[in-house]
Amino acid sequence: MNIDACFRLGHIIKKHGLKGEVSIHLDVDFPEDYKKMESVFVEINKQLVPFFIENFQINTNKAIVKFEDVNSIEDIKDLLGNDLYLPVESLPELDKGQFYYHEVIGYTIVDKIEGELGEITQVYEFPNQDLFGMDLKGKEMLIPINDEIVLEADHENRLVNVKLPEGLLDVYKEEE
Repeated sequence: MNIDACFRLGHIIKKHGLKGEVSIHLDVDFPEDYKKMESVFVEINKQLVPFFIENFQINTNKAIVKFEDVNSIEDIKDLLGNDLYLPVESLPELDKGQFYYHEVIGYTIVDKIEGELGEITQVYEFPNQDLFGMDLKGKEMLIPINDEIVLEADHENRLVNVKLPEGLLDVYKEEE
């Protein structure tokens, strides 16, 4: 499996117990959507390695996982801290206008008042606020991702419609 055909589900935090279980962090909006997973890919040395799941106990955005054929602390030492991936096609379907971050890279930002602004080049995920990085005439502009600003994605036309807060665009125009 190629990493470009996958999305990052989360990462392995630490060992749990003595029988090869691990604690994982699920970096998704709805962790409960993944409670019936049968397998996952673990990135080891820049390669995706499949692991079948024997037991999966979810608690909010964390879970205790027991992989098949991983039965001791020694077996998990190469797994600790590594990222977990699933194929993109396993993502739950979204409602019209919604999007996954990986889908909108390359989409054009269109503001209700200013019109077309630029292309999304990056998505920054921070604990308190996620941001679009957008190319605005050769400079990076950061746009907060929240329901008041980001209105919808138009997948057919590769657009993200926004209503920028008053003054945000001015900050970037002043730098010119």
